[in-house]
Amino acid sequence: MTDVQTFELSEFVLQSGETLHKAKLAYKTYGNLNAAKDNVIVYLTRFGGTHVENEIFIGSGMALDPEHYFIIVPNMFGNGASSSPSNTPPPFDRSNFPDTTIHDNVHAQHRLVTEILGIERIKLVVGWSMGGLQTFEWAALYPEMVGRMAPLCSAARCSRHNYVFLEGMKAALTADQNWQGGLYDEPPTAGLRTIGRAWASWALSQAFYNKELYRKLGHATVDDYLRDYWEAMFLDRDANNMLSMIWTWQRADISVNDIYNGAFEHALGAITAKSFVMPGETDLYFQASDSAYEVDHMPNAELRQIPSLYGHLAAGGKDPADTKFINETLKELLAR
Repeated sequence: MTDVQTFELSEFVLQSGETLHKAKLAYKTYGNLNAAKDNVIVYLTRFGGTHVENEIFIGSGMALDPEHYFIIVPNMFGNGASSSPSNTPPPFDRSNFPDTTIHDNVHAQHRLVTEILGIERIKLVVGWSMGGLQTFEWAALYPEMVGRMAPLCSAARCSRHNYVFLEGMKAALTADQNWQGGLYDEPPTAGLRTIGRAWASWALSQAFYNKELYRKLGHATVDDYLRDYWEAMFLDRDANNMLSMIWTWQRADISVNDIYNGAFEHALGAITAKSFVMPGETDLYFQASDSAYEVDHMPNAELRQIPSLYGHLAAGGKDPADTKFINETLKELLAR
């Protein structure tokens, strides 16, 4: 968490009308803002991830090069860095934390970018998974600000099938007897292990397992992979934080606001940014067919499918070939 800054939002009114008390937005910047303030990239965080995980795509010679761009990575609500169930004081801590939407996140981020950093134009908004949900929201809410956007393995709204997948993840976690309605004293470790194993089947493709690609990641057997990667990752997370982010994810929809009033295709049509929509070819819950539908309703968009067997993790920096494809495609978009 080195060099992380905090934007104190104070009493932040949410889309629901509730107030997030003592709200804070943790963020980190990379590179320097130029005099014209036209080298800005906003790079959004994913489910369970912070700015730290985003750093796999930031570096010299990469598309997101801090030698050329001023890269802002705001942490989303619920991820443990910005306001979350795990770091909010009582009585709004743990499962008493108010529900936040993608809209709430982007509204707070917009305030950071404009009020604190004094930026009026953004060269590129990009993000993977839940970061992509926020990317779409940025481009639909503030089309005059966003010049380019690139959602990676994501969508403009949570599909019904995606919603059902997440219901299964919630059930796996909350079935633990230590859950106690989220007011637990001891972490629900059985539930955390279970959700890790359940998530593993959805995050990768059938071909990933059939071809034993987990061996390339340093795991001798599939059981080693499930235990040493998936269980370990979820055991390191806060259960209430995950449920908060799942609630946010399930209700993602760029048209659910006072601007578009549920008119999804109208919201897509309002996105004027030059857009490369980048689904994973084998992603099981953000389907490429949904991305194609979105592109068909956007005036300045192209479909750039990631040719990967890594499923949803195609944008996770696991396979050098996937990382190269994404980097080269983002470089092309930035050069437009």
